[in-house]
Amino acid sequence: MKDWPEVFDIAVVGGGNAALCAAITAAETGARVLILEGAPKPYRGGNSRHTRNFRCMHRGPLSVLTGSYEEEEYFHDLMLVTKGKTDEGLARMAIRSSEECLPWMQAHGVCFQPSLSGTLSLSRTNAFFLGGGKALVNAYYNAATDLGVKIAYEAQVQHVHRDGDHITHLEAEIAGRPVTVQARAFVLASGGFQADLDWLARAWGPSARNFLIRGTPYNRGVVLKDLLDQGADSVGDPTQCHAVAIDGRAPKYDGGIVTRLDCVPFSIVVNRDGQRFYNEGEDVWPKRYAIWGRLVAAQPDQVGYALIDSKSMDLFMPSVFPPVTAATIEDLAVKMGLDPAALRATVDGFNAACRPGPFHPTELDGLATEGLEIAKTNWARPLDQPPFYGYQLRPGVTFTYLGLKVDSQAQVHTQDGPIRNLWAAGEIMAGSILGQGYLAGFGMTIGTVFGRIAGKEAAAHVA
Repeated sequence: MKDWPEVFDIAVVGGGNAALCAAITAAETGARVLILEGAPKPYRGGNSRHTRNFRCMHRGPLSVLTGSYEEEEYFHDLMLVTKGKTDEGLARMAIRSSEECLPWMQAHGVCFQPSLSGTLSLSRTNAFFLGGGKALVNAYYNAATDLGVKIAYEAQVQHVHRDGDHITHLEAEIAGRPVTVQARAFVLASGGFQADLDWLARAWGPSARNFLIRGTPYNRGVVLKDLLDQGADSVGDPTQCHAVAIDGRAPKYDGGIVTRLDCVPFSIVVNRDGQRFYNEGEDVWPKRYAIWGRLVAAQPDQVGYALIDSKSMDLFMPSVFPPVTAATIEDLAVKMGLDPAALRATVDGFNAACRPGPFHPTELDGLATEGLEIAKTNWARPLDQPPFYGYQLRPGVTFTYLGLKVDSQAQVHTQDGPIRNLWAAGEIMAGSILGQGYLAGFGMTIGTVFGRIAGKEAAAHVA
């Protein structure tokens, strides 16, 4: 902090993808920029550390992307998962802007690789980061440093001081020391509130204390709450979030992408009572994986169990943890703490409802059950080839959707009008577009598009 100016041009709160895109964009105009990253340096990058890909519109082959993925198809995919709960104008702007973002990302050190095969085959829609999200974060920090951006780690912003339609300064603790940060413009990119279990429990009820937090433990919503308490317009439902089904053995916080379970389409999933509760084969996994966190959250004890047999074990990316294995369904039930007779009845009923037909693991194949109250509409094959395998499922929350409402310039508003030197990007405003549900890679799209907009607008304000 010895070489800091007395007043920065722009202070960016947060240290993930959106914050970095804002900082780099602003710094390229010559602005003096400070990044306040709440995590220690080894854990910098927020949830962006755990990402793998970026969903991108394109009119033809682009970098590693094949074919085309144009605006209407992209928007249709978004509408399917959000069920219409989105700001169409902002959503379409993010979609259209994503096409120009990919070359910008490459120009700032991000490398891509062809998409993975199997259930994550997204070669037409999603560009995968070579080295994953941590490589992207490192590339952006290198770019920011080269541009002269100052970076403070373990920088917990406690208060954003609003005076009418302006922000005057930030009150923060940096490595445990109180610091006042002066700047002419501010960008908030500090994420949601998922790591604050008390806040989650107020929104969801006591069951939320059984959730696992797949994302960073540093997103506690302190800045979000501070702005909402000061009259900033809010958007989104506190009970809506990006929650996926993850391995029940994952750590309470920061397990990341490796704890996600992708076996559901080839499984039957039961609850604590050994009963199926939803269609495991509703759609291809990249479009439906994000609903399973909420589905499991609604079950007794917020737990589910995915069961497969030996013929399906090589069809999905495994969890970081090995499955529970048994020679019989009854033995598997005992090992997983389920009632053997109840589970046997469920498996027998499911097997009897399966019908022969062509099986295509990477596309909708229409191989469906008949006569079950809860059908499985694709990839329905009997569990009949031992050994049998099981994974415990828990809700894994990545980020929450309650956030700051912004306009197309990423500016934060109150009922009295805009806060003239305040912008927001990334998860702290993603609820403007994601009213519910999730589309693989779209969080990175929102963060990249709105981070660049926020950086550009903040720099223009300073200029």
